[in-house]
Amino acid sequence: LSPRNLLTHAWVTISATLAGFVIGVLLGIALAVAIVHVNALRRSLMPWIVASQSIPILAIAPIIIVALGSVGIVGLLPKAVISAYLSFFPVTIGMVKGLTSPDAMLLDLMRTYNASGTQTFAKLRWPAAVPLLFASLKVSISISLVGAIVGELPTGAQAGIGARLLSGSYYGQTVQIWSALVMAALLAALLVALITLAEKLTLKAMGARP
Repeated sequence: LSPRNLLTHAWVTISATLAGFVIGVLLGIALAVAIVHVNALRRSLMPWIVASQSIPILAIAPIIIVALGSVGIVGLLPKAVISAYLSFFPVTIGMVKGLTSPDAMLLDLMRTYNASGTQTFAKLRWPAAVPLLFASLKVSISISLVGAIVGELPTGAQAGIGARLLSGSYYGQTVQIWSALVMAALLAALLVALITLAEKLTLKAMGARP
C-alpha cells in the first residue's frame, strides 16, 4: 500500500468528516440556543436529543445510506449526515451548559441596564459559552471522523479509510488494516490539534489570560 494511495483515501474520508462536522456544529449551536431561550423546548426536546444517541451508529448508518440512496443522494453527503448525527450531540450539550453558565447576578445586572435579549446573548451568554464550545468541538471532530469511517462500511465504497479497512478485512491484509487505523488516528490528532490552535487564538482575541 503506497503512502500516496493511503493519503488519497484519507482525503476522501476527511472531506466527509469536515462536511458532517460543520453541519453538526451548526445544528448543535442552533438547538442549544433554542433550548436555552424556549423553556418548552428544554423540557421536550432535550430528552429526545439524549435518547437519539442511544441508537448504535452501526445500526442506523445503513438505514441512512439506503434512505438517501433511494432518492438519489449518494457519495459524500450520506457519510456527512452520519458524521453530523454523531457530532451535533456534544456541541448541543456543551453549548446548553455554556449558555446557562452566567451567574444569576450578572443576568440581573444586564436586565438592570435594560439590555435586550440579543445584547445579553452577545455580551454575556456567548462569551461564557466559548470555552465549553471548544471543548465540545474537540469531542465532536473526533466522533465526526468515526462517523465518516462507519458511513463508508455499508456502502461498498471504493475509496476512504473505511473502504480500506473493509477490503483489508475481506482479503486478510493485516498491513492494510493497520495502516488505515494509524492514518485514522493521525487524522484525529491533527483535527483536534487544529481545534486547540483555534481555541487559543480565539480566547486570546477575547482577552482571556494565558
